[in-house]
Amino acid sequence: MQPSAPHTLHATEREIAILKLLAQRGFVAFRELEQIIDASPATLRRDLERLASAGRIGRVHGGALSLGSNGVQPDNSPAALRGVPFHENIAKHADAKRAIGRAAAILCQPGEGIMIDGGSTTLQMCPHLGQLGLQVLTNSLHAVSALLPQANTRVLVAGGTLFREQNIILSVSDDDLMPSFHAPKLFMGAASIGHQGVMQPDTVLAAAERRLIDRADQLILLVDSSKFDAPSGYVVCALDEIDVVITNAELPARHVRMLKQAGVRIITA
Repeated sequence: MQPSAPHTLHATEREIAILKLLAQRGFVAFRELEQIIDASPATLRRDLERLASAGRIGRVHGGALSLGSNGVQPDNSPAALRGVPFHENIAKHADAKRAIGRAAAILCQPGEGIMIDGGSTTLQMCPHLGQLGLQVLTNSLHAVSALLPQANTRVLVAGGTLFREQNIILSVSDDDLMPSFHAPKLFMGAASIGHQGVMQPDTVLAAAERRLIDRADQLILLVDSSKFDAPSGYVVCALDEIDVVITNAELPARHVRMLKQAGVRIITA
């Protein structure tokens, strides 16, 4: 008796699988789809284009986004993101964030190129970089302001839409507005972190950060211990994609175990 051939998913089945993943995650990378769905890369690209043309998903560089209840594509989204505005976030856990920023700056090597994602914690590393002669790509206008007085620091700015409440510039469309830049290290914050991975409250932000991760050799996450208390949001990346977490000494033992089980190096500031 001949063994039965493996079941190949039809277009409708693939679309259902893609939409289910997006409903769960908000964003899914193309390379993840290749691993999860039994179809060729060309077929998956056609599936994504078909769903995007029908207004059922947002097609972005490196993957796809779920759409909000209003069905607005990311390129047409208003200049506001879900989540806590920067001016409110900067005052929370300020001492811990300053210590984390100092610890992050120590990891930078003189003359190297790095990426600094926007956020109230990543901003705290900027004052400690002036003597290192770095090239810094950032999407944060606050980081640009902090780095401009440093004569030895070369600053590159990402292209895209300005989101005023967070003072960051994001591009998640297929039109690549980012400088052609690859870095040994990406310093990134997060709204929350849990067993599911690193999370942000907005799909646009999650997708933009995914693009930064793809351009870096090392992902260094800067998060104070409060970010572990109530993990929720859209998954940016899994825990095992993080190389280093810099946090404060109040991080509970259960979270330390979670990170170590994922192979993450922990630096306590």
